[in-house]
This record gives sequence, structure tokens and C-alpha cells, in this order.
Amino acid sequence: MKLHKTLEDKSKRIKAILFCMSDDKKTIIPEEGKEILVGDVHHACDPYKHFVEMLPPNDCRYALYDCCYETKESKKEELIFVFWAPESAPLKSKMIYACSKDAIKKKFTGIKHEYQVNCLAEIKDRSCLAERLGGSNSCVTSVEGFPL
Repeated sequence: MKLHKTLEDKSKRIKAILFCMSDDKKTIIPEEGKEILVGDVHHACDPYKHFVEMLPPNDCRYALYDCCYETKESKKEELIFVFWAPESAPLKSKMIYACSKDAIKKKFTGIKHEYQVNCLAEIKDRSCLAERLGGSNSCVTSVEGFPL
């Protein structure tokens, strides 16, 4: 997600992507049409809000989100792994995704934060994300350019 060096390549870099289980439940695959490219992010658009809206209400997913945020000291960009397991998801789906979580995490280098989310209230507000990024003494002042 972060390997593109040139300005042209940067616009093709992935900002967020969702992963799901294949139909046979044996392989983890990128979910078709569920990615955000950095070049598609406009100034008026809120990539974090768009990312949250991509999560299905009744099934589990894995996601990678390349989060830009600011603290009182500096600007940061860190890769976040999200395990989305809403309460309304089928029990079998929750079990399959929970058992496979470590396997997909090992495939990605550079993950700085892991975030398990079980309901929309835990993720829809960027202040919840800021608390995860900055700890209990959250020093995060903005997420994706939007102040808290």
C-alpha cells in the first residue's frame, strides 16, 4: 500500500481495502469493488467515512486502512488492520474469520495498529479511532485532515 514512490504512482496507491472469504470459505481474497485509491480521494471527500460505509452490516471482513493523522508533535501515516465482526454476523462467519485472522495479518508488513470492531458505534466516529491510535492520553488532533 505504501510502496509507490513517484507522484503518478502515489495516485494509484491503495488507501483502504476490504478482504473477504472466497465462496468455498478456504481462501481470503480482496473484495471486488471494495477499495479506495489515494488518487480517488478528493479534498471534499472524507476517506475514513467512505471506508466505514464500505463495511457490510451483517457479515465479517478484514480491512487494511492507511491512516493519516496528526498529533501535537507531527503528522503520521500508519497502516491499520481492522477485523470487522458485527454482532449481526452469522456465528459461523465470525468463527471462520476469527480463526483466519492471524494468517492474513502475517502476510502484511508494516501494520502498526490492530483494531477489532464489533459494532458500528465503535468505528463510525473518528475520535474512537484517534483514541486507538494515541492511547488513553490521546494526543491525536486530527484524522484525515478533519479535526477532532
